[in-house]
Amino acid sequence: MVRVKRGLMTKKRHKKLLKATKGYRLLNSRVFSRAKNAWMKAGLNSYIWRKRKKRDFRRLWTVRINIAARENGLSYSKLIGAMYLKKVTLNRKVLSNLAITNPQVFSNIVTFVK
Repeated sequence: MVRVKRGLMTKKRHKKLLKATKGYRLLNSRVFSRAKNAWMKAGLNSYIWRKRKKRDFRRLWTVRINIAARENGLSYSKLIGAMYLKKVTLNRKVLSNLAITNPQVFSNIVTFVK
């Protein structure tokens, strides 16, 4: 049986991972075992923060809507409840943008649902 040397694929795999970790700190960009751990951790963190970003933006929109609603004499929860009863289907992102860019339109929506 013929002897198979497998250094070529290993080197290719190592080079690919070291290229992906270029710019990492200390040995995390130069030593394969450290780079592999850093790359795995970075991938996990990026996955977590992609989910977290959605949560953070929704909190930001809620705060903005609450501030604008209180200027018009309603709290956030009462505004959302009134919109639900009147069947106004504007999501929080749109409401937040309206509150910032067009306060007059936002106040018209608030007076409509009151």
